[in-house]
Amino acid sequence: MGKTNQSSVTEFVLLGLSGYPELEAIYFVLVLCMYLVILLGNGVIIIVSVCDTHLHTPMYFFLSNLSFLDICYTSSSIPLFLSSFLTSKKTISFSGCGVQMFLSFAMGATECVLLSMMAFDRYVAICNPLRYPIIMSKTSYVPMAAGSWIAGGVNSVLQTSLAMQLPFCGDNVINHFTCEILAVLKLACADISINIISMVIANMIFLVVPVLFIFVSYVFILSTILKIPSAEGKRKAFSTCSAHLTVVIIFYGTILFMYAKPKAKDSSGADKVQVTDKIISLFYGVVTPMLNPLIYSLRNKDVKEAVKNVLCRKCSSEGM
Repeated sequence: MGKTNQSSVTEFVLLGLSGYPELEAIYFVLVLCMYLVILLGNGVIIIVSVCDTHLHTPMYFFLSNLSFLDICYTSSSIPLFLSSFLTSKKTISFSGCGVQMFLSFAMGATECVLLSMMAFDRYVAICNPLRYPIIMSKTSYVPMAAGSWIAGGVNSVLQTSLAMQLPFCGDNVINHFTCEILAVLKLACADISINIISMVIANMIFLVVPVLFIFVSYVFILSTILKIPSAEGKRKAFSTCSAHLTVVIIFYGTILFMYAKPKAKDSSGADKVQVTDKIISLFYGVVTPMLNPLIYSLRNKDVKEAVKNVLCRKCSSEGM
């Protein structure tokens, strides 16, 4: 036989939890409810950030970008994930897998950079408040957000193109919910060392560098807060960055737990680990985007007031 290439595989089978049918119904209901909360919560954040002029600030501009990103990220995989529970067909086309992989990479890398931009915004607001309007002007924060999207997109194009150019010679079963790149690379019948090297470099740029940037920013923020003489002043200063810090801990904490934990060596343990990995991946892909709008709005008076104002304007317009 001649050498086969990627044209021999036209679709992939997403294994998901097919080996655990008793869990599928439970996860279908849970994921559906969480996805609806994601759409509603992040949609509300975007609407109030656009409609309420009091929220036309760098922090809420970044937050609305983060909310839009979370909607895009979950919508790239959750609808297909839910439909797989309702039908025996659990496949995705080769091109569809590439699109899903691209969106996943792009949204993940963009979120890493966006979170670091938001940390810089909080650093300037607390450590250099008098110059905040100058440093974080519209001519600054709009290019910062746009640069985050462009950087994430460029990285995703590179990683996805390298992965989809590999030859896949028959085995098309992806042991995952989605076209997760590491699961896809395992199916390639060629050397993937270039892919691994490019991913390591990308992880250094989009994971390690933003984490260090956020860490240094919060070192300066904490140092400045501790110098504030009054307890009330310290509380107000910390409350302005507590939501962002919580999101950062959840986002990077989940990634660290996913990729830093030890792997099981025996086969029985490996099966349990694979199920655990899938559930953790589900948490990262669904629960984190669901929590973001809740974290930013539950204790945020500005967002609550903006929601009330938008609802009041809507009610008054309907009553006319």
